[in-house]
Amino acid sequence: MKYIKKKINFKKGLIPVIVQDSKTSKVLMLGYMNQESYKKSIEEKKVIFYSRSKKRLWKKGEISHNYLLIKDILIDCDKDTLLIKANPTGPICHNGSDTCWKEINKMNFLFHLENIISNRINKKYKNSYIFQLFQKGINKISQKLGEEAIEMIIESKDNDKHFFLNESADLLFHYLILLHKKGISIQEIINILEERHLKNEKKELINI
Repeated sequence: MKYIKKKINFKKGLIPVIVQDSKTSKVLMLGYMNQESYKKSIEEKKVIFYSRSKKRLWKKGEISHNYLLIKDILIDCDKDTLLIKANPTGPICHNGSDTCWKEINKMNFLFHLENIISNRINKKYKNSYIFQLFQKGINKISQKLGEEAIEMIIESKDNDKHFFLNESADLLFHYLILLHKKGISIQEIINILEERHLKNEKKELINI
């Protein structure tokens, strides 16, 4: 992690720090840092605030052990506010809530399913359908994906929504397995779709 002290404006003493879950993008809490707490955060790779009430450095989780493990740090345009993307090791709020706004910090199920697939494969669950299919190689996985695609197309021509939804789910599930075999995350696919969308938006603005 790069120490970016020179870029941050600490002239005001304390700067606000927004902490966001790096996986779910949910805003977890707001705190404040001074130059010392920022440097300590970089060194330990854990969020360490300056507590205005305690008048000292305060490591998030120093009592509860619910730490915020830093994954990335972004600076705003005025260089006086930080956005820290972190992985929480437990509930964030002192009252036990996932966030300081009492929101549920739940991972998008598609990413959760991706993690399940990875877990089944990496830990070699031999009785798992995922692991068994993965072991058969990319040709078998691609073949199975093709079969599911055909079944989904067939169901799309009928009027049974239930069967169509289930075949669509099967198709998406096997697509995630293929992505894992290729070493590609679903986020990479999402990034491409977002880039295309932004390009189209720019074109539309130009044509206005």
